[in-house]
Amino acid sequence: MYELLLAVCINANPAQCMERRLPLGEEMNMMRCMREGLVHAQKWADAHPDLELKQWRCVKPQEAAAGPLETFSVTEVAKGVFVHRGQHAIPSAQNLNDTSNIGFIIGGDSVAVIDAGGSALIAGALLAQIREVTDKPVKYLILTHMHPDHVLGAKVFKDAGATVIGHKKLDRALKARAQTYEDNLKRLIGDAGYAGSAIIVPDEGVTNSREIDLGGRVLVLQAHPTAHTDNDLTVFDKNSGTLFLGDLVFAGHTPALDGSILGWLKVMDGLKARDVTSVVPGHGPVLTDWPDGAMPMVGYLEALVKSLRESIAKGETMSKAIRTVGDEHRDDWVLFDEFHPRNVTAAFKELEWE
Repeated sequence: MYELLLAVCINANPAQCMERRLPLGEEMNMMRCMREGLVHAQKWADAHPDLELKQWRCVKPQEAAAGPLETFSVTEVAKGVFVHRGQHAIPSAQNLNDTSNIGFIIGGDSVAVIDAGGSALIAGALLAQIREVTDKPVKYLILTHMHPDHVLGAKVFKDAGATVIGHKKLDRALKARAQTYEDNLKRLIGDAGYAGSAIIVPDEGVTNSREIDLGGRVLVLQAHPTAHTDNDLTVFDKNSGTLFLGDLVFAGHTPALDGSILGWLKVMDGLKARDVTSVVPGHGPVLTDWPDGAMPMVGYLEALVKSLRESIAKGETMSKAIRTVGDEHRDDWVLFDEFHPRNVTAAFKELEWE
């Protein structure tokens, strides 16, 4: 069996290119593939007007590299609601910062993308998936918060014509961190992996709440007080009852505190009462057992507050707290050593002034 390996670029951003596989059936041999390949490749290209076909070649499936772009996929978690699950990993040249959940919702007239991924290459892969299922325009890109694994692919959707929306504080937060985020990601994934990525500030900010209509499909955007960050924004799809929470919820991946631990717990108290069908966290699987699916994260944050208050009351130093507080949770979370010490540091600074 042979298949085609297509090299394609995004029309709106010609520098943004990727490879796509095109299976041709069990009976395809090399001779037939070479003879009929151009016809199959052109038919695929005609069905994807946002993408320009650059070249094609015949390969055996095992010869095509199984990198993050070739294995990139989305799952339809509700009718018209698609989610790509990012890896639990530190950004690298191998994963291209494909480390957070991103997705899109299709309405009667247009599409809204929720979070842009951690690089332009990952965003381009998401745009290609959108074009697999609809030719409706991408009208909105909604950014749930400032962290680079959620925003650095934004230019791909901006170039495709999307209006970028975020929390009212997102503009300031991104401008303050842009150079650091960009420099760090280049170091982690390399110049080639970073190509086309950029910090894009929102066109519009949400102060409290706002509704956007995709054509018979209304999304409710809600800005939250300081919690995971000071610019957390959630997206609720009224049609399906799906709630995109960004990094207000982590499942499996160690939570990352970059705002207020007390504020985070307060926001979660309100969110736990929401009547929803399913929740898309910023990291980990889609949760259909709401609010029970969020309780491991809430329990971790509550335990951290309790232990740190005890440590502070004893007069212990921050350095000791970093070494000892919360270590019993090590086996409960992925990337614990990478994120837990930061959480202790941030929470200690907040709680010592209570």
